[in-house]
Amino acid sequence: MRTRMLKKLSLVWGLGALMAIAGGEGEALAEPVDKIERLQFGQSLEDMDSNPMGQITNVSELRDVQPTAWAYEALKSLVERYGCIVGYPDRTFRGDRALSRWEFAAGLNACMNVMERLIQENVAVLREDVDKLKRLAQEFQGELAALGTRIDNLEVRTAYLEDHQFSTTTKLSGQVVTALSGIVSGDKNNGTESITRNTTLGYRTRLELNTSFRGDDDLFIRLSSGNLEDYGPIAGTFQPVLGATEPEDGNLSNSVLYYTFPATENIRLWALGAGGAFDDFTNTINVLDGDGAFGALTAFGTRSPIYFLGEGTGAALQGTWDRLQLSLGYLAPAGNDPSQGEGLFNGSFGTIAQLNYDFSDNLTLALTYGYGYNTLDTSTGSQRSNFRYFTETTFGEAAKTSHNAYGAAFSWQLSDHFVLGGWGGLTKARTLNSIDLVDASIGRGSLDIWNWAVTLAFPDIIKEGNMAGIIVGMQPWVSSSSIVFPDDVASTDIDSSLHLEGFFEWAVNDNLSITPGIVVVPNADYNNANGTLVMGVIRTTFSF
Repeated sequence: MRTRMLKKLSLVWGLGALMAIAGGEGEALAEPVDKIERLQFGQSLEDMDSNPMGQITNVSELRDVQPTAWAYEALKSLVERYGCIVGYPDRTFRGDRALSRWEFAAGLNACMNVMERLIQENVAVLREDVDKLKRLAQEFQGELAALGTRIDNLEVRTAYLEDHQFSTTTKLSGQVVTALSGIVSGDKNNGTESITRNTTLGYRTRLELNTSFRGDDDLFIRLSSGNLEDYGPIAGTFQPVLGATEPEDGNLSNSVLYYTFPATENIRLWALGAGGAFDDFTNTINVLDGDGAFGALTAFGTRSPIYFLGEGTGAALQGTWDRLQLSLGYLAPAGNDPSQGEGLFNGSFGTIAQLNYDFSDNLTLALTYGYGYNTLDTSTGSQRSNFRYFTETTFGEAAKTSHNAYGAAFSWQLSDHFVLGGWGGLTKARTLNSIDLVDASIGRGSLDIWNWAVTLAFPDIIKEGNMAGIIVGMQPWVSSSSIVFPDDVASTDIDSSLHLEGFFEWAVNDNLSITPGIVVVPNADYNNANGTLVMGVIRTTFSF
């Protein structure tokens, strides 16, 4: 097998070698193999027995080789006497193209093989041609000797890969995120209690398998584990929640499973079996969205909260037409649960519809709408904006809710090293049941929840692969509400509270990045009495 492969490579590379001889070029610039393989080659040695010269192009037929060229006679000898090589289908030789010494050696080896066979068969070979080849062989003896070794090594490596490859259709990738973090200042519960000041080290691991059965489809499986805790309960607000949060106590789970395939030339479909999220099939158009592993440190800085209003099992589609893109999706958190009031259509669910338009290669605008039942909480912003969590922890029962969410976002790349982005959103929610307490009752009502952010991204700062970012905004807060709580509990968020985040992502290499950053939240949980929350983070991401 090695001998046949060497002959084939010799015939392929031999043309490149003789091109350089014809043009007198000495630079080392190899032609791509896919271009070389389009050439018409001479017959194999086996075929030459029956018709040794039947397919060889006469040098006089080559349009770009003149009789006055210094290499004309050499080409004529090689082509017409020995059939080493032929020209291109368009009757050109293109002798001014350069080649490497490896290619020259392979071409030389091809001609030596032909001459050797002719001599063995007692076919006349000119003495001067043999002398020329001897001199060339001496010059390139190192390359000629190495050709066989290189082919042997390639065959060994190919056989090893075939025996040890993970799958002929599956690609495995992995990621480990560690976060050294801690809140260094801040209060909660109307300033009556300091937030615990502990430094923690948590992690999140992911193994992802992408399997394609026909080249344009993808079966995606994610196995995840981690112990990176949610800062929400500790801080009394969801404002410092990190994007890489994975409080699974180290347990391994199949967190995401979906299959996507093209339905038409412009439309792609998703079947999401478990752990689906709106950002799986919807473009969040935030350059800082690295899903917690890259870019922004916090969940809020990663993407607009409107993308957190649904998860689980469902279906989706994405259509793309030139500069226009449409995404539609339906997800049910308990889609696999056959219990009463659960399942795909009888339990909680979230839907999303988004229209993206690229005004140019650098400017994109997105308009988003979402509707859902019992999927109001986003794990970002104030406790009241996560209304079901708030009513359950405060009054012992999670209120049933429905919501209509409206969002707009943009991303504008002003230069290679600066991207301006941002979003704004309004969620209009209402409760669908009253909550009976021991001596009071919480009636039904409605509430408005707002959020906005401006992002400044500095890609490839200092060196390629780095990223710096600044996020300024206001996480979800309840601006107005018709719901009346007992015991003078406020139904709206009292004060204003900004989200200030800055980070610098240093790409050590293609597989390792280190991201120090800081998160500052004045008036935590939208309450002046709580003072300013400050959290420091050093994130390290390993990926393969």
